[in-house]
Amino acid sequence: MKYRHLERLVRGFSNHRRIQMMELLARQPELSVDEIASEFNINYKTAAEHIRRLAITGLVVKRNEGNMVRHALTARAKTVLKFLRTLE
Repeated sequence: MKYRHLERLVRGFSNHRRIQMMELLARQPELSVDEIASEFNINYKTAAEHIRRLAITGLVVKRNEGNMVRHALTARAKTVLKFLRTLE
């Protein structure tokens, strides 16, 4: 088992806002950072940083659509959400 890899993955979602964003993207895939920021009433820069961290750990994928970037969960992120629900 690659413990450092697992640590990096866990750090990617170890924030309440990032978990909320993952749940939002599970319900509404293909959102832009603007849409995510307005959903949580936070500024664009904060939302973009959270999405960036999720993308780095392979939990969110980005897709260009014209001048917008859309975000969706990866299969790994869906597995992480299922795991988190077992902890509730």
